[in-house]
Formats: sequence, C-alpha cells, structure tokens
Amino acid sequence: MRRPLLYLDVDGPLNPYAAKPERRPEGYTTHRMAPEGWLARHPVRERHLVRPLRVWLNPEHGLRLRELSELYDLVWATTWCGDANALIAPVLGLPELPFVDWPGMFEEGPEGTFWKTRHVLTHAAGRPFAWVDDELRDADRVYVAAHHPASALLHRIDARRGLRPPDFGTLRAFAHALTGSPDPDPTR
Repeated sequence: MRRPLLYLDVDGPLNPYAAKPERRPEGYTTHRMAPEGWLARHPVRERHLVRPLRVWLNPEHGLRLRELSELYDLVWATTWCGDANALIAPVLGLPELPFVDWPGMFEEGPEGTFWKTRHVLTHAAGRPFAWVDDELRDADRVYVAAHHPASALLHRIDARRGLRPPDFGTLRAFAHALTGSPDPDPTR
C-alpha cells in the first residue's frame, strides 16, 4: 500500500496570518517574503514598490512535519505553489516538496466546495490523504466522501492560531489508523 499524502496549506496552518497583527503568536518568528504569485497580482512596472508579506513561521513545525514524513508523503496545497519550496521550506528545514499545480485558482468549487477541493482530489488520484487548511467546510467533507474512494481527513485549522500540538496528534492518529498500527507515542 502506498503511503497517504499530507496536503499542507501555508497561510492559516503554517502562517497564522489572522492573529492580531501586533501580537505574534508564541514560538513564531517573523519573515518578510515576496512570493511570485503575490508579485504577479501587481503590474510589472510597480513590483519594486510592492511591500513583502509578513509571514509568521514556527520552526517547531518543521520538526513535526519531518516526523510526519515518516508516515506521509508531504505535498504543498497552497497558492504559494513552488514558492513554498523557495521561501517556506528553508525556514522550516523541510526538503523540496511536490506541490499541487492549480489549473485555476479561486474559481467556485462544485456543490459549494472550497475552490481547492476538486483539484486536491484529482492530485490524490484515489490515494488516502490528510489535508490541513483554514478554509475547509462541511461541504468539502461531504464532497470528498462522495467522490474519493479512499480514506481522507480534512482537518480545518484556525488561521488565528496555526497548527497546534493536538493537530499533529490528529494527523499521526489518522496515519496509524490507516495501517492498523498503534501510535508508538500518542503524547507527541
């Protein structure tokens, strides 16, 4: 059996962008980044005037994700696309990861789903997966259950808080449940 996929969104799960601007969450460091996707939204002649994005990242997430890479194949599922490898991965100590190359962004999804959902299912190609994102809703869970033949965990993350220790526990438990093996350290 092939390992499950773990789809990672950046803004929300890794970068708690919705936290109060003047109160960086504990454990996070501040970075200024200008991903190509962000710059592309501005006219070429004005790109030198574009202020980089404030991104909060927690180095502990890199360690936790590297641990999860023993159970999952990690994949970026973010509008950052390849920029996640160039800008986010080095800060977190992650290797270059494959990413979902969105055929279209921000289009309305079928049956009231988040715009990413159908593209994640296409990318998963029937493999089991877990997905962390701050925009997942019940409609997405219903759609995935109806259109995806394998197990899937759609785990919504609070964009004000980012990934927390219990979230990593949930991801570990899901992967172990797929194999029928107990989590050797459920307290992590």
